Amino acid sequence: MKRRNGLSKYDAPLKVQYEWGYQDFFNWGESIGKDKKIKPKVERKLHTNTMQFREWQRGWNDAYKANLKRVQRNEQARARG
Repeated sequence: MKRRNGLSKYDAPLKVQYEWGYQDFFNWGESIGKDKKIKPKVERKLHTNTMQFREWQRGWNDAYKANLKRVQRNEQARARG
């Protein structure tokens, strides 16, 4: 049975996908290809209209926010001297 947005009841939010997203944020861009474009270290094959992808995206966003706070804190410390 499909629900709203085409999701089924089996598309449960899983902690594993959240952790993948969090880890993938910090692993992103560690490998640079021959064409000098930054490529992901790990490519996840998650469809965008699934709960697993949404949990992965939530992990990515949380890692982004944590990294942003860390960078801002370091910049403030550097500005203080």
